[in-house]
Amino acid sequence: MDLAYVCEWEKWPKSTHCPSVPLACAWSCRNLIAFTTDLRNDDQDLTRLIHILDTEHPWDVHSINSEHSEAITCLEWDQSGSRLLSADANGQIKCWSMADHLANSWESPVGSLVEGDPIVALSWLHNGVKLALHVEKSGASSFGEKFSRVKFSPSLTLFGGKPMEGWIAVTVSGLVTVSLLKPSGQVLTSTESLCRLRGRVALADIAFTGGGNIVVATADGSSASPVQFYKVCVGVVSEKCRIDTEILPSLFMRCTADPSRKDRFPAITHLKFLARDMSEQVLLCASSQTSSSVECWSLRKEGLPVNNVFQQISPVVGDKQPMILKWRILSATNDLDRVSAVALPKLPISLTNTDLKVASDTQFYPGLGLALAFHDGSVHIVHRLSLQTMAVFYGSAAPRSADEPAIKRPRTTGPAVHFKAMQLSWTSLALVGIDSHGKLSMLRISPSMGHPLDLSLALRHLLFLLEYCMVTGYDWWDILLHVQPAMVQSLVDRLHEEYTRQTAALQQVLSTRILAMKASLCKLSPCTVTRVCDYHAKLFLTAVSSTLKSLLRPHILNTPDKSPGDRLAEICAKVTDVDIDKVMINLKTEEFVLDMNTLQALQQLLQWVGDFVLYLLASLPNQGAPLRPGHSFLRDGAALGLLRELMVVIRIWGLLKPSCLPVYTATSDTQDSMSLLFRLLTKLWICCRDEGPASEPDEALVDECCLLPSQLLIPSLDWLPVSDGLVSRLQPKQPLRLRFGKAPALPGSAAALQLDGLARAPGQPKIDHLRRLHLGAHPTEECKACTRCGCLTMLRSPNKTTAVRQWEQRWIKNCLCGGLWRRAPLSCP
Repeated sequence: MDLAYVCEWEKWPKSTHCPSVPLACAWSCRNLIAFTTDLRNDDQDLTRLIHILDTEHPWDVHSINSEHSEAITCLEWDQSGSRLLSADANGQIKCWSMADHLANSWESPVGSLVEGDPIVALSWLHNGVKLALHVEKSGASSFGEKFSRVKFSPSLTLFGGKPMEGWIAVTVSGLVTVSLLKPSGQVLTSTESLCRLRGRVALADIAFTGGGNIVVATADGSSASPVQFYKVCVGVVSEKCRIDTEILPSLFMRCTADPSRKDRFPAITHLKFLARDMSEQVLLCASSQTSSSVECWSLRKEGLPVNNVFQQISPVVGDKQPMILKWRILSATNDLDRVSAVALPKLPISLTNTDLKVASDTQFYPGLGLALAFHDGSVHIVHRLSLQTMAVFYGSAAPRSADEPAIKRPRTTGPAVHFKAMQLSWTSLALVGIDSHGKLSMLRISPSMGHPLDLSLALRHLLFLLEYCMVTGYDWWDILLHVQPAMVQSLVDRLHEEYTRQTAALQQVLSTRILAMKASLCKLSPCTVTRVCDYHAKLFLTAVSSTLKSLLRPHILNTPDKSPGDRLAEICAKVTDVDIDKVMINLKTEEFVLDMNTLQALQQLLQWVGDFVLYLLASLPNQGAPLRPGHSFLRDGAALGLLRELMVVIRIWGLLKPSCLPVYTATSDTQDSMSLLFRLLTKLWICCRDEGPASEPDEALVDECCLLPSQLLIPSLDWLPVSDGLVSRLQPKQPLRLRFGKAPALPGSAAALQLDGLARAPGQPKIDHLRRLHLGAHPTEECKACTRCGCLTMLRSPNKTTAVRQWEQRWIKNCLCGGLWRRAPLSCP
C-alpha cells in the first residue's frame, strides 16, 4: 500500500471542522465518498455536516448542513450510488438524492423517525441483484463465465416481482424499523422489537439472505455477553408494513472462553458481517485500552447426533438426519494493537470452498482482504477468512515488524494519528481513511498485495476488474490509480480483444462503456493521448447518429420490421456510388420529412458532422502521423460508413430547409461542398470497409485531399474538454497534499501536458460540448461539468423543440463518458 493523496481542512478564524463522534464514512460504486464532521463556531455551537466528494476532485467537496439534531451515526449509499441515507442519535433517518442529477447538489425529500432512539445500524433493502466474480475463471473468454448472476431474492417485491425500495435500521433499545418507498412517493414505516426481552444494543449490523430474509446481529458491547442474531421478514399487508422476527443461534467470543483471558478484552468494539449479502460469516473485534483480538466466525449446518435408543426405534438414514445451525470459529488473532476502524471488501468474489485451509491457501487478491486500522497509525490488509496479513501501511508511526506483539512495543510520547473511519473502494484497489484530525487520506492497494507479481499477472488482475466494471456499470477510477504508462497499450488491446469475444447483443450494450474506458486509460500515457480524442469523437458520433436516425419516421405505419434508420444503413452500405444525389434516389425521402423548426434546432449538430468530415479528409495526407487526432478514423470502416449515412441525411434535410446545412467557407461560390466531401469520403470508405479487402488510399484520393485546404477553410475542432482531475497527474510514491475548498496547482505529467495541448486554453472562449454552442469567455448561464472527462454543458436548455430535448435527455444523468455531472462555477474551465 502507498499514499496517493491527502486532503485537509483550511484553518478558519471563527469556526473549526472537527471529526464527529462517532465518525461515519461511506464509499459509493460511482466513487463518491461521504463523511461527517462537526463545524464548531466561537459560541461552541455544533453544526452536523455531511461532506460529499468525488475522488477525482477531492478538493471540490460539497458540504451539506444535515439539520440532524444529534450526532450522525450511520451513512449508507444505495446500489446505484446516487442516493445516501444518514441516521443520527435521535432516531432520525434522512434519504438524500441528487438535485438535478448533480454530484454537488443534494436534497432530502423523504425520511423517517424513531424519536429519541439512536440508530446503531442502517442499510438499504436488497434489490435482489447479486453478481459473483469467479477469479479462477479470469482467463475465460465469455463474461458470463467470469461473472455469474446469483439467484438472490429481493427483501420485498411489488406486483410483478419488481423489488421495493426502502431501508432498515436497528436502534440502541433493540427495535428494528423498516421504511418502504412506494412508487407514489409515500413512505410506509413500521417498527418492531427484535425479541420479547429487549436489551441495550451498542453494536449491530445487517445482512441479507438469498431467500429474501434479513439477518440482524447485535451486541451490548460487553465481551462477556453473547452476540445475538435475528431473522427479520418484511411484508406489506393491507397497505401497512409488517415485520416478523425470529431468534437465530448466538455465539460467545472465543477470547472470553479461556478463564485466564476472559477479562483481558472486556469490550466488543466492532461487529460486522463480511458482506451485506453474506449473512453466514461475521467479524468480531474485542478490545482493551491497549490491544485487540479479532475473530472470524461462520454459521454452518451440522448434523444433530441421535441417541442409540432412538436409532434402534427409528434408524436415521442419509438426508433424514436432523440438522441444526451452529456458529464455528474460522480464525482468530490476538495481541494486536487496539483496532480503531474496520473496512470490509465490497467485491463479491466467489469462493468455491470456505474452509480455513482453502482460505489461507487462496491466491492473494484485493477483494479477499479486509482492512484493520490501529491506534498506532498503521493499517493492515488481512485475509477475510484466515485473517492472515496480506499488506501493511504505516502512517505517522515508525514502521514495525508485523509479527511483533503489541505488548512488547514501546509506547510513543503522544497519541498517534490514526484512522477513525475507513472504507474500501468497490474493487478493493483503494482505501479512504478519515483520521483523528479530520484529514482524508487516499491509499492505493496493490493488486499483488505486496507479493511478487510479474507484469502479465498484474495486467490480468487489472483487466479482470475493468471487465467487472464494464459489466456492472461501476466507476473504475480506483483501477486507474494502478495503471502505469507502460501498461496502457496492452490493457487497451486486451480489453478490446475480450470485448470482441462476446456476443453481438452484449457488444451492443457495452459499446459506449468500452469507448469511455479506453479513453480514460489512454489519458495515462503520453504515447496514447491523441487516441483519447478519437474515442471521445466516436462517442459523440455514435450518439448523434442514433439520435438523428430516431427522428426518422416510416411514411406508412404498417411497414416491414426494418426502421427507416436500418434501411438507410442498408442502402448506404449497398450503394457505393460516389455521387450523393444518386444515393438519395434509392431512399424514400418522405421518411425524412421533419418540422422546419426541428431542422433548424439541429443545425449545430449537423455542423459538427460536416466539420468533422472535412477535418478527417484534410488530415488524410498526414495519415502517417499517429500522434495526430483523428488518425484511427481513417482506418475505421464502420465509423466512416456512419459519417457517410449522416451526410446523406443532412443532404435530404438541406433540400427541405437549406439553413440547416453545415456552413463552409469556400474559395468558389459555385462549389458544391457537400458533394465534394461525400465523394472523397466514399472513396476513403471503400478502401477500408468491412465487406471488401482493406487497401491503401490511392494517390489520386490523397492528392484531392491535399487540395482541400485551398478549396475550403479547415475548421479547428475542440477535441477535448479541459479536465482538472488528478488521476493522470498522480506520481508513484509521491503523494499530493491538497486542501478542501481550494483548487490545487497540480503537477504536470507528460501525458497531462499533452492533454492540455489538445484542449482550449483557460482564457479562450468556452463551448457547450454537447450542444456545440459557443458560450463566450465568461459564460453567464449556469453550467455543469463532467467529473471524469470535464465535458461542459449548460444546466438549462435554451431550446424547447422536441428533437433537442430528446438529445438533451440522453445526458440528463450522465455524461457521454458515463461520468456524473457537477455544478460548475461561472469561471469554469
